[in-house]
Amino acid sequence: MIKLKEKYKKEAVAAMMEKFGYKNAMAVPKLAKVTVNTGIGRLIVGKTSEEQKRIYQSILDDLALICGQRPVFTKSKKSIAGFKTREGMLIGAKITLRGKKMYDFLERVIYITLPRIRDFRGIDLKCFDKDGNLTIPVKEHLVFPEISPERVKIIFGLEITIVTTAKNREKSIELLRLLGFPIKSS
Repeated sequence: MIKLKEKYKKEAVAAMMEKFGYKNAMAVPKLAKVTVNTGIGRLIVGKTSEEQKRIYQSILDDLALICGQRPVFTKSKKSIAGFKTREGMLIGAKITLRGKKMYDFLERVIYITLPRIRDFRGIDLKCFDKDGNLTIPVKEHLVFPEISPERVKIIFGLEITIVTTAKNREKSIELLRLLGFPIKSS
């Protein structure tokens, strides 16, 4: 199996230059970063501080296993009574991957994780925003091979956002399709 970075350099660059008429290989869009994030606000509402610490630690450990990098917790910017959150409360966790870790993570997502998602038929074109960034929702983090379902205490969902340097949606879709992402046809 060819590595994702090699596939980009050998196959995707040439195909993109031919299809979109790029004169220089450096002008071809590339992967910029991958962001993995999860919201944990609803998991901690109404829990004691000791239970909250256990939840934070469990999520921290699982995300670190999945991505190979320690996550950063995100805090609420203001209090919202309807969501039972206070300003400065920990409500999420995120990881930003670049370089080798990004390519290794994306290989695992494409070849192992996505096929393990129940009823997965391909990535919908609605998952792309107008700038060409792809956000893949994952309902349960148990689909990642690094997670052992027997030892999991808390099941949470997450989002994987793939950011490219493409100028528009069409070029981003074509780039990710060439890299092997299972994208549904329109």
